[in-house]
Amino acid sequence: MKIGYRTIKTAIGTPIAIVIAQTLGLANFTSAGILTILTIKPSRKQSVLSAWHRLLACVIASIFSFVFFEFLGYHPIVLAIMFILFIPVTVLLKVTPGIATSSVITLSFYGAGDIPIHFLFEQFLIIIIGIGTGLLVNLYMPGNDRKLRLYQKKLEDNFQIILKEIALYIRDKNTVWDGKELRESEEMLQETIVMAEIDRENHLLRSKHAYFDYFIMRNEQLDLLRKMLPLVTKLPNRDEISVKIATFFEELAEFVHPENTAIVFLEKLKELKDEFNQEDLPTTYEEFETRANLFRLLHEIENYLIIKKHYKKSDVSLIRRPT
Repeated sequence: MKIGYRTIKTAIGTPIAIVIAQTLGLANFTSAGILTILTIKPSRKQSVLSAWHRLLACVIASIFSFVFFEFLGYHPIVLAIMFILFIPVTVLLKVTPGIATSSVITLSFYGAGDIPIHFLFEQFLIIIIGIGTGLLVNLYMPGNDRKLRLYQKKLEDNFQIILKEIALYIRDKNTVWDGKELRESEEMLQETIVMAEIDRENHLLRSKHAYFDYFIMRNEQLDLLRKMLPLVTKLPNRDEISVKIATFFEELAEFVHPENTAIVFLEKLKELKDEFNQEDLPTTYEEFETRANLFRLLHEIENYLIIKKHYKKSDVSLIRRPT
């Protein structure tokens, strides 16, 4: 059984928060541990947002509790009215994740039957200790660069195989390929996009993340490759057009890497299109259908290259091609 970093940080941070609160002689010191558990998230950004939501919600709950209980009394009906008003306020301020935590604070006030200033101050200390401890232990986040580089290399290898298999099918109607690389790539992209998103959220002052943008780009290209497969099956057998498209796919397969070479291939594609446009118009339904499928295929290839072209060069510079 594998124990994750989040589990370890929770196991370390929770008793630390409780010990600090207990050492200071604070009532309901276990609440500090609960706050720490709720603050520890998969990324630093999520932890900071969680901390902000819970801190603001707890402050609002404390104010509401003091006003309602001290002026209207400690009664279940007063508690119900307070929640009816309090929850919409948290929704309005977009801090709903803090409702559960602030409810613990509210019920502590209600159970105490009295809210002297020193008790109110103690609850604020518990909030600061619990949230602060969670943020501190969550500062350490292991990097995923090595894993992401390995996935990138494997993904590029798969894309090369897919493009070469498409070329083989166009040339020889080779049907041996089982499409394993398509399935593998889809699974890898689902995992890597989540991993890269978490890695991006660990950099609080940087919104761009080279690997995240890269895998999003490859995911869009993979969708287009799927669309191309049924189109290539409808190309004519071993004529001049098919041979040229097969050659184009073979050349494209040799340049699957992070650097942006899409402009070169877009020029080659334009030359292919111009060449096909100069051919005689189709005279039969079969020829017309073949021509339509051909142009749909060229359109998908163009979209595939445009996606890569729009992948910013500044992002590419942050990624080194695996060796």
